[in-house]
Amino acid sequence: MSGLSELSRFNENVLSKYQIYNSIFMTLPFDTISNTGVLLPLFHKLCEKGFQEGKNPTEIVDTFFSKYQENPTEKEKTDLLFRFIQYIERQVVLFDAIEDAAFPVVNNMDGIGTLRNSKETAILGDKKEALKAHLEDFKVRVVLTAHPTQFYPGSVLGIITDLDKAIQNDDLLLIKKLLAQLGKTPFYKKAKPSPYDEAISLIWYLENVFYHSISKIYNYIQNNIYDGNPMDNEIIDLGFWPGGDRDGNPFVTTQITLDVAEKLRQSILRSYYRDVKKLKRRFTFDGVQEILARVEKRLYKHVVRSYSKVNFSQKILLEELLNARQIVADNHQSLFIEELDDFINKVRIFGFHFATLDIRQDSRVHHQAFTQIVKDLHTVGDTTFPKNYEHLSEEEQIEILAAVKGSIDPKILTDDTSVSTIESMYALKQIQKRNGERGANRYIISNNQTALNVMETFAMLNLCGFENGLPVDVIPLFETVEDLQNAEEVMRTLYSNRTYRYHLEKRKNKQTIMLGFSDGTKDGGYLMANWGIFKAKEALTKVSREFDIEVIFFDGRGGPPARGGGKTHQFYASLGPTIEDKEIQLTVQGQTISSNFGTQNSAQYNLEQLLSSGIKNDIFTKDQLNDDNRKLIEDMAETSYKTYVDFKNHPQFLPYLEKMSTLKYYAKTNIGSRPSKRSNSATLDFSALRAIPFVGSWSQLKQNVPGFFGVGTALKKYEDAGRFDEIVAFYNTSDFFKTLLENSMMSLTKSFFELTAYMADDPEFGEFWKLIFEEYKTTKRLLLKLTGHTVLMENFPIGKASIEIREQIVLPLLTIQQFALKQIQELQSSDENAAKIEVYEKMVMRSLFGNINASRNSA
Repeated sequence: MSGLSELSRFNENVLSKYQIYNSIFMTLPFDTISNTGVLLPLFHKLCEKGFQEGKNPTEIVDTFFSKYQENPTEKEKTDLLFRFIQYIERQVVLFDAIEDAAFPVVNNMDGIGTLRNSKETAILGDKKEALKAHLEDFKVRVVLTAHPTQFYPGSVLGIITDLDKAIQNDDLLLIKKLLAQLGKTPFYKKAKPSPYDEAISLIWYLENVFYHSISKIYNYIQNNIYDGNPMDNEIIDLGFWPGGDRDGNPFVTTQITLDVAEKLRQSILRSYYRDVKKLKRRFTFDGVQEILARVEKRLYKHVVRSYSKVNFSQKILLEELLNARQIVADNHQSLFIEELDDFINKVRIFGFHFATLDIRQDSRVHHQAFTQIVKDLHTVGDTTFPKNYEHLSEEEQIEILAAVKGSIDPKILTDDTSVSTIESMYALKQIQKRNGERGANRYIISNNQTALNVMETFAMLNLCGFENGLPVDVIPLFETVEDLQNAEEVMRTLYSNRTYRYHLEKRKNKQTIMLGFSDGTKDGGYLMANWGIFKAKEALTKVSREFDIEVIFFDGRGGPPARGGGKTHQFYASLGPTIEDKEIQLTVQGQTISSNFGTQNSAQYNLEQLLSSGIKNDIFTKDQLNDDNRKLIEDMAETSYKTYVDFKNHPQFLPYLEKMSTLKYYAKTNIGSRPSKRSNSATLDFSALRAIPFVGSWSQLKQNVPGFFGVGTALKKYEDAGRFDEIVAFYNTSDFFKTLLENSMMSLTKSFFELTAYMADDPEFGEFWKLIFEEYKTTKRLLLKLTGHTVLMENFPIGKASIEIREQIVLPLLTIQQFALKQIQELQSSDENAAKIEVYEKMVMRSLFGNINASRNSA
């Protein structure tokens, strides 16, 4: 299908429908105060025209009030601006629902990158056996994280789902009612959610989307690639961070971890219970009916009550179902057997855990906890660690840590950090008992710098009384540019340790290593973070193969390209033979969950794209970087890194973020349960700043710095030297380099410097703004020159069109936000303006939500 026909389908099924339904929405009579629906389009036109004429947001707002309102009071002005915000938030929801409804029409569900396409390509190329062999141990693990980058409450998610169905059915009457419901439903949360609340909102996606789309994919593979024969591999695994990610959220307690695991167990059993009820209507035959009635009764019991004694498991349930299947096959001509097989497959995939709950904590917290544990054990006369332990060399300490075994009693520990760390490890044991080993079997160490960081965690886990070996994967997370460079040496030390190597043997000779993008981008800029991770993967693949260990890379890919996101499946398809790729594991969060996995159609399509990227890389193509290309990207990454680091060290960098962006307002919103920085200091400390508010603040300014800064300077170096043709040749032959730059182009497409052009005249920040704008212009010009395109994202017409409409919708919202920020700055010069400042701060926060929800196609 050509790009043009896809684009015309988009225009017909998304753009035209949005215009129709939006005009209905704008005339709904739920606004009793004044005709907001009539005034918003007028304000929108003024914003467009104003920015074209070089006006600033304050001038645009003032012009609007003088032109369309008769001497409004301050209160009337702010009331109307708040109502504009409400309307625009709901326009974003309407567009989301229309895009979701049109997904299978606009995207070719059997096209390139889908399983059907991969199967047909394999058969044509006589590679069906190779495809079968590849799928025997290839896996995709999608890990849902609770990082707050999307803010729809559950009630709004429900309306989006209903709107999606009503739009598919062209049910105008219901659409009208749902739009009215949307107008009356509050979007913002009055109180901060707890980590448990965040887990509940993500479990909605597990039950309503993944439960159906994953089993559909599994069934397709079984029936069409394995000719109906059973498979030993789940193929798609789900991971879950809310409630287990202690580094991501200091408010996570052991009790919350246990509660979330229990909720996951009950949710999957509830889904099974519903399916068994349906199966009973089909299998009314002797022998089968009795088994299903027995299973239904047991499932019901465990859904209604959480029993402390566990006498029901995935193994027991599968035995019952396989007995039923045998009877259907032997005695009842295999009638309806596909429906029973579908259910058996679900039980195989989701077990009694639904998604694996990962535990994550920072290495610095571990070190503090561990040091205290050693002291406390010495105090009670325990000889596990020698008295001089802390004075030993790192090598000697590692040898001691490898040999540690036991069952420590948390009651002997004297500080909260060590108690909560050990308790979270005991929680793993408890969850495995109830939900099966796959319920929680991974412990991630963020900010991992040394082999000692891993071994301290390994020793603490071994102090928790696990019998017959440790049924937990210890996963270091390398994030900063320096940590990525040291990763190979850290793993070599671990692999060389006999005890740790034996532990890996028990774990099927597999070692998972997590590599973080978002903090890497924040630390080293866009090109260096991505190239640093590519090189680290190569080095880690090499050292792991040397020790006969299969390394599995787990990518903290985030949402937008600035956090390592972007066109994920193309990124994976572009990795060459020097990087281990038996499994793809990645985190997804915020608006990436709702945009890529928000409906069954989009989830199926995007999961298939991920699966096929591994297939493409393994079976059909191998994209290997040659030495010349390596030198080019190494040099570009270095240039870009130096440019970005100089920029980050600019004396205006932090003051600009603090005074001119929405950074401090992230902490004031009730969007997520965690704080926006890791430390409690009053001053802004860059290293403690979390990646989400950092990237988000640039995004709200429509400057998207982390997605491009330094790329233009790196390209210009080659243009100035008359060597630009080398970069063009590299771009045209390397999928890896092409995907990297295409994701940067997406960041540029979402930038809009006209919004903040007024800052160029600011006495304090004018020069700094110009510095950012110059890099933006250079990057845009050279990326267009490199690709031969006239506009950004020319080769992705649908993505480009979707971004353009969304940017259009939120233009008035961005204008209001900038106007409010400017008002705050001016009012701060006097102490008497506290009440006014509070109103404008609320305006900034409310406009945060709509802006972020609108950029959900940042995946």
